[in-house]
Amino acid sequence: MPACNPKLGNGLRKKDLSKDVVLETTKGNITLRLYEETPAHRNNFLKLVKEGYYDSVLFHRVIQNFMIQAGDPLSRNASDTAELGNGGPNYTVPAEFWQPYFHHKGVLAAARMSDDVNPTKASSGSQFYIVQGKKFTDAGLDSVEVYRLKGRKIPAEHREVYKTEGGAPHLDQNYTIFGEVIAGLNVVDSIASVPTTGRQGGDRPLQPVRIIRAKLVSK
Repeated sequence: MPACNPKLGNGLRKKDLSKDVVLETTKGNITLRLYEETPAHRNNFLKLVKEGYYDSVLFHRVIQNFMIQAGDPLSRNASDTAELGNGGPNYTVPAEFWQPYFHHKGVLAAARMSDDVNPTKASSGSQFYIVQGKKFTDAGLDSVEVYRLKGRKIPAEHREVYKTEGGAPHLDQNYTIFGEVIAGLNVVDSIASVPTTGRQGGDRPLQPVRIIRAKLVSK
């Protein structure tokens, strides 16, 4: 007799694939919805959430008008001066670029190593970021196309969102997007606005901002 809720491996069950994820942070809750079109990233993220992998980790890199980054397990008990951003589960996830997805405000995407050591753009096994971004003018988007996207054009519908809602267009088709914030954008803004060490200090918040717990919830 077949199981009603079969296991899919990696500790996941079929019902888990339809769950949202809530990040309970020291600044409030952020609810994430994961995309079906990026199944490897979705399943990996769900697996780590179920394992408690993200519990107590810091948002270790925060840049206002750009993004907030978390997922380094070494950040749980790190000293105030520790260099963060290199921790993870010792595997990567192959890139899953999906043309309709772009870096508008609130998207969830996977961090990764730079192209010089990672030409396939494989994602970190655990580290992720949420885009806060900024609003762009047409002239600003034209500049991004020329200098950051090497001439690749930003679709008209994406341009409108970048002008009205904001985002980080220079990251498009370079980092895998696998979900988005459906509640708690105000929390993203709050985290993005905290004072940090600045670029020379790794953009680490001066006062810890932590994921208290990550959990699966029904839609």
